Amino acid sequence: MKAYVFPGQGAQFVGMGKDLYENNPLAKELFEKANEILGFRITDLMFEGTDEDLKQTKVTQPAIFLHSVILARILGEDFQPDMVAGHSLGEFSTLVAAGALSFEDGLQLVYKRALAMQKACEATPSTMAAVLGLPDATVEQICGEITDEVVVPANYNCPGQIVISGSIPGIEQACEKLLAAGAKRALKLKVGGAFHSPLMEPARAELAEAIKNTNFNQSVCPVYQNVNAAPATDPETIKTNLVAQLTAPVRWTQSAENMIADGADHFIELGPGNVLQGLVKKVNKEVTTQGKQ
Repeated sequence: MKAYVFPGQGAQFVGMGKDLYENNPLAKELFEKANEILGFRITDLMFEGTDEDLKQTKVTQPAIFLHSVILARILGEDFQPDMVAGHSLGEFSTLVAAGALSFEDGLQLVYKRALAMQKACEATPSTMAAVLGLPDATVEQICGEITDEVVVPANYNCPGQIVISGSIPGIEQACEKLLAAGAKRALKLKVGGAFHSPLMEPARAELAEAIKNTNFNQSVCPVYQNVNAAPATDPETIKTNLVAQLTAPVRWTQSAENMIADGADHFIELGPGNVLQGLVKKVNKEVTTQGKQ
């Protein structure tokens, strides 16, 4: 069975989507529609901007969303997923590809999400760190021991790889304790804030209103959502999980495990980079993976 997966923030690169724009009329039409909806030429930043341009959350998120969704659209009849999942931001790309959201509504929600997250990041200095080589339970326990600062597991990426999220002092304390507990690495990431942590609550509240007022449809196949790693097709369930996503951890390891248990044996990553293919292989090396950029 085929599972299509969609990457999140961090996969961007200068030049992403340019070949699609230049060589596919449908891709060009959708990119131009996006420029119109956003009110600025995101294509200029994607195709010829700088790394710094692309690192801005308000550019990164819609850029990755567009690249992924347009790749799914130009596959046409060849896009026949048995199941889908997206990592963090990638969940929005997933929902558009699976027919639960229109292209226009998906892009507007992603842009609102990006602006709300940027605002939350500026309100409270915070960060994230990648932790390698410890069991999930050990990371959870150490984060739980730090009670004077915010620090929580944010991304369960694959066995032995978790990203933690929180205040800067909280992350620094946690990294020291995790290294002492035997982590191979506990490395602060170059991100603007504590995504998927309680510090994103202002952004979650802002996005909740926008999601509530957006029309969602039944998806064409099960969508394995980040917050519970469980399949959903019902619009109300999808909306509830999407609202919770900003302050809850991304359960990617569990999503991949559940998709494989439900029959997925071929994973296709749509969007920039190949990070998700690598993570899925670390969950189960028997499955086949491929990517389309």
